[in-house]
Amino acid sequence: MFFKQRATESATLSYFFGCAGRGLGVAVDVVAGDEDWFLTEAEKAGAAIAHVIDTHVHADHYSGGLALARRAGAPYWLHESNLGRVAFDFAPMADGQRLEAGNVLVDVLHTPGHTPDSVCLLVRDLRRGDEPWFVITGDTLFVGAVGRPDLAGQEREMAALLHDSLHRKLLALPGDLEIYPGHQAGSACGVGLSGKPASTLGFEKRCNPMLSMPRDEFVAALTRDIAPQPQEMTHIIEANLRALPELVRA
Repeated sequence: MFFKQRATESATLSYFFGCAGRGLGVAVDVVAGDEDWFLTEAEKAGAAIAHVIDTHVHADHYSGGLALARRAGAPYWLHESNLGRVAFDFAPMADGQRLEAGNVLVDVLHTPGHTPDSVCLLVRDLRRGDEPWFVITGDTLFVGAVGRPDLAGQEREMAALLHDSLHRKLLALPGDLEIYPGHQAGSACGVGLSGKPASTLGFEKRCNPMLSMPRDEFVAALTRDIAPQPQEMTHIIEANLRALPELVRA
């Protein structure tokens, strides 16, 4: 397997990984303007981009996912709850769905809470075995923190959903599983994010204070300390929902 993590000035973390033997790659959470980087990395790896995925419709940065997918001739994946919400065609992901890129398998975990459409991506490499190797957690789980629950409104209800997603979907996975989040310190998408760009589930279970709280305590804590919303959030969401280049450039 090849694996690349790309950090941006906005503290967003994007990913490109895949099967070197079969020459197929997966791009996750592409930031607008980074499309050439992904195409260059694909060329270096001798891989075609087989899938482009956004873990949710982003509110803090413009997505380059759809643009990259069109340039690469690959499907652009969003969670199926976005059907009828976005103004363009996409490939809908469902909970439990498996995407294949040669020997690399990606299982979709629907983890609502940060947003209703949030997903995490459980990745395994069949050349290493059938056990999952790592999980890309998007804005659901960060190193040292969890995602903010207020972007879709109804923050208490969303915080409760996030607690359920964490405990039913992620924390039930093996503790030695590596996690790769969608942001690191400096992002407005959570409070208390570490500057370390990766961790393990076991370490987060022990050291991430949000993960040991009962549901009611978690909801109270998460909704009490909410950071200011990202600048130009409404404009960014509108651009990502409508894929309008003039909005991205404005």
